[in-house]
Amino acid sequence: MNVHLNFTNKGKLVIENFNNEELIEIFSRYMNTLTKKYAVDINVPEEANQNIVQDGSFKVVLSNVQCDVDTFFKELSRDIKVPLKKRSEGKLENVFKIQVIE
Repeated sequence: MNVHLNFTNKGKLVIENFNNEELIEIFSRYMNTLTKKYAVDINVPEEANQNIVQDGSFKVVLSNVQCDVDTFFKELSRDIKVPLKKRSEGKLENVFKIQVIE
């Protein structure tokens, strides 16, 4: 299952403070932590995430999905605000919206 995390307008402003490698590292770390709670395998294809800031989207591939995908990404959205907030000012609302491709 391919999933795109499409950044909101505020999310786009926040991720501009990070480089591509930092974003891949942060999202990968937080998603891997959540896989201990949720039954799902996640792969972050680096070739599909070469220009996260320019694309305004972060792409992941899910397999062996045995959990509610929406719940997983809602929790990720809440958790990911912690590292992103460190380089932004003000309150962070929704950082991204989920788009299931297949």
